[in-house]
Amino acid sequence: MKKTLLLKVLLALIITYFSPLTSIAQTLKSPNGKLTVALNGNSYTISYEQQKVLELTATPTAQQKIKSKRIKADYHMLTGKRLHCVNQANEYRLDGGLVMRLYNDGIAFRYEYTSLQNNKAPEEQTAYIIPEGKKRWMQQWSDGYEGFFPMTTTAEVKTLGGFGGSRVTNELNTHWGYPLLVEATDGVFALITEANIEYGQSASSLFNDGEKFRVVQDQKTSSPSEEGQEGTSHTPWRVVIVGHLADIVQSTLVTDVSEPSKLNDTSWIKPGVVSWIYWAYNHGSNDYNIIKKYVDMAVTLKLPYVLIDAEWDEMDKVATNEGKTIEDAVAYANAKGVKPLIWYNSSIGWVNGAPGPKYRLNKPEDREKEFAWCEQIGVAGVKIDFFSGDNQMNMEYCQDLLESAARHHLLVNFHGAPIPRGWQRTYPNLMSTEGVYGAEWYNNVPTFTNKAAAHNATLPFTRNVIGPMDYTPCAFSDSQHPHITTHAHELALTVLFESGLQHLADRPESFLAQPQEVKDFLGQLPSVWDETRLISGYPADHAVIARRSGNTWYVAGINGTDEAKTISLDLNFITKKERKNMLLFADSGNADTPWSITRPTELPTTVTLQPRGGILLISQTH
Repeated sequence: MKKTLLLKVLLALIITYFSPLTSIAQTLKSPNGKLTVALNGNSYTISYEQQKVLELTATPTAQQKIKSKRIKADYHMLTGKRLHCVNQANEYRLDGGLVMRLYNDGIAFRYEYTSLQNNKAPEEQTAYIIPEGKKRWMQQWSDGYEGFFPMTTTAEVKTLGGFGGSRVTNELNTHWGYPLLVEATDGVFALITEANIEYGQSASSLFNDGEKFRVVQDQKTSSPSEEGQEGTSHTPWRVVIVGHLADIVQSTLVTDVSEPSKLNDTSWIKPGVVSWIYWAYNHGSNDYNIIKKYVDMAVTLKLPYVLIDAEWDEMDKVATNEGKTIEDAVAYANAKGVKPLIWYNSSIGWVNGAPGPKYRLNKPEDREKEFAWCEQIGVAGVKIDFFSGDNQMNMEYCQDLLESAARHHLLVNFHGAPIPRGWQRTYPNLMSTEGVYGAEWYNNVPTFTNKAAAHNATLPFTRNVIGPMDYTPCAFSDSQHPHITTHAHELALTVLFESGLQHLADRPESFLAQPQEVKDFLGQLPSVWDETRLISGYPADHAVIARRSGNTWYVAGINGTDEAKTISLDLNFITKKERKNMLLFADSGNADTPWSITRPTELPTTVTLQPRGGILLISQTH
């Protein structure tokens, strides 16, 4: 009897040892073992370095059998915080359809369904539990994701209303947009978002009931994915990036779980810096002579692109243009060696009372005709504005636009649009997405003046983590409402904020009045990066990020507070060869001569940032 029992135990151990793809373990681990997920019924507890980070609940699924395998992501991007992305995960498949991947910097999970009844997937029941008292940075949901991420310790936040969120109502907000950042314990964070929206899917957002934040897809969604076979379906990936702030900022998890590029030829895709008209005039681009000024500025500063914004379809109606049309403006830019981008209204969001051109992209045949015309006259890309949220219609429309634009070698910038969710990998002609409360809000309401510094120092840890961000940075003069961030703060934003098309906000006379070193820098500014490192920071307090392009390091730092701040810098990763020609932009503290531009011979180990100030250090081999 004892021998029989012993043989059964030994046999079970042998089967377990030699069957690595099958496990009954109820604790899942990342490749390095620092990140674990403990399963308890339909509750999943995420821990990092043995500290509890976040608890979530999932759609009911059996857990008796768990199959595992190793996943490796190794791919190249054309834009982003890192061109060569590598990541590994342990993937676990649970009976009932839940697929969960544990990476060293977070988890991603989705539901995969087969043999569906009436081709309908079960309603998702995912929810994140965020206890009251935990610090969190949350954005109230809106169609265009243009809001702030104020730090709070409670979900009981009053709803913001009015233009630009300038009015507080008496009702509690319960609808939240991604990403949502939580400080689980001192120095350990979780950032919640999603990735890889496909045809037949909507995006989701979070609705909370107290401490429970439920994942809810837009109600206009039909299911399942039209791309899947009949009777099968899967959700987008739910993503939680986990670790210290450096792990959050440097993570590529959103693109790691997204579909690879759909394009065979990407040689025509060239990210770059753009001169941009709208900020200075709070108006579109129906004035041919103003467009010429911005083209000429791009020539002087050696910028590759100019954006011709809204209302270009009315150019021939403006008397001072003397009959000039958009084709004349495009031809002028191309003759000067500057590649033009042009604006379109998506015509599904703000339409009535909005600028044009309108209704040129909605129907497939009209879209193809319009983009073919753009390609023919020498347009390099399109900025498409005014979408209407996360629903399936918008998600599919965006993908249709990206695919059609790629057929005609057009770069794409989505403005007035939801946040990126990994399409920058799948559709590499997607250069940027707004989905942020950016510098153009100086045109709209006075709210931004006093909030900008802290907001700017929060975005590297929230919105910009998940993808390119068309914030439109760097303004030394004022728009309709003044800014009180310093010159060095504004210049630092061009590196601190990542975007494949980096639109410079200020007017030509302001840029051209800056010191030669500033103008030279703008002409050499990269918009793609080989490597990104967080050096120091905390949301709303300060942020210092180093980015490498080739053999040149750019270290950008800003102060989000109204007090001077001294920060320690560990820049020893910059090699001695890369320290031979350094240039440091800082604030002088003198309003009449605001710049302090020096050429240090040693890497700084500390830096003092002026109130709402900044620095930008360039270190290169030659």
